[in-house]
Amino acid sequence: MMRLAFRLLWIMLAMGLGMAQGGWAAPRRIVSLDLCTDWMLARHADRGQIRALSPWHRQYPVAWIDTHWPVHDGTLEQLVALQPDLVLVGQYNAPLLRARLQALGVRVEVLPLPQSLSDIRAYEQRVLGLLGKPLTLASEEPEAVRMPAPRPRLLLLGPNGVGTGRGTMEDDILVRAGWDNDVQAQGYVQLDLERMAAHPPDAVLWAAPSSRALANRFAEHPVLKRVIPPSRWLTTDYWRWQCPGPWTWDLIRQLQQWHG
Repeated sequence: MMRLAFRLLWIMLAMGLGMAQGGWAAPRRIVSLDLCTDWMLARHADRGQIRALSPWHRQYPVAWIDTHWPVHDGTLEQLVALQPDLVLVGQYNAPLLRARLQALGVRVEVLPLPQSLSDIRAYEQRVLGLLGKPLTLASEEPEAVRMPAPRPRLLLLGPNGVGTGRGTMEDDILVRAGWDNDVQAQGYVQLDLERMAAHPPDAVLWAAPSSRALANRFAEHPVLKRVIPPSRWLTTDYWRWQCPGPWTWDLIRQLQQWHG
């Protein structure tokens, strides 16, 4: 334990010298602690700025992030040894680890995740600002689609027969794309198969990981297959629903194309 303490102290002294000479501008030794900040850094940072992404981006890979990004193991000792001049983390992730890093004098920026579509641009611009990038690089959001009433009803179906209702980011996405949410209740609700059979939605978006697990069998029920035609079972890349960000605009554009 004493050896680890001395090692951390030595590393922090070395970091202090670097900070005094170079300051915080345009950080060159950035570390991420969670999946959403991994994706934002992979989207906007120069590779030379990144010391390590979190192990989560290896556990939940996406096609547009290659395997050549450096990765840390999530331990305090390794993170300090990387001598980061900036650590990014989401507001709900790694609270103990980030507190220890802050106690050692490491600059940790905690990023609140967007709670609505109106938050995404500010979230992206904050990341760009921390990277020393122009804020004008933030993605442009698509215009809202104006559909004649009644608008088509889309059911966002998750695992275990759970539907996504009002007051959620997902609901914002559906409405911006020109759909009406088939789930009128607030939040996430357990769906009733009989009600769905009696009043089927115009389309179903299966927003869950691809899996044969029992949790996903609700979508395969023959009653649903009978009342909702195959052409109205829609699919998107599941990862786009996991973390709100600039890729959310691409998701909205995709949903906009499915009217009719």
